[in-house]
Amino acid sequence: MVTAAAVWEALAEIPDPEIPVISLVDLGVVKDVAVDGTRVRIAFTPTFMGCPALERMQACMEEAVRDLGGEAQVDVVLDDSWSTDKITPAGREKLREAGFAPPAPRNAGRTTLVQLQAKAFRCPYCGSTETRLDNIFGPTPCRSVRYCESCRQPFEQFKTI
Repeated sequence: MVTAAAVWEALAEIPDPEIPVISLVDLGVVKDVAVDGTRVRIAFTPTFMGCPALERMQACMEEAVRDLGGEAQVDVVLDDSWSTDKITPAGREKLREAGFAPPAPRNAGRTTLVQLQAKAFRCPYCGSTETRLDNIFGPTPCRSVRYCESCRQPFEQFKTI
């Protein structure tokens, strides 16, 4: 018999296709799991509406449920937007260990360019806040490129969304 705990455990093993150091569960895109016998409904909120990995993530979740002996229905939930606040503490640490600067906690207001240019972002390699914004546009819409003036390493900073 398929259990919700087993499904969550299986989903926690699926790496994000764009950033494989973090799982879909740690990324916070899996919103809910409901099990009824062998039928499993997964509510899933992508990081953004135009995510190019959406179909890949759905297929991986369906396969994980099939491997448990269940039949998956993955519902993409678009009426509840994802935010970087949904990344788990373990996920933030995995990002940092892989050389990504995790996003700062989200403030109530909008992030401004002045905030992005501030020296408040910590280098994932040496921990220094002596960093600068090199490019607001990183490899994906949720990341920017920063440079550490202390250890001289470039790194990707997750934008607070």
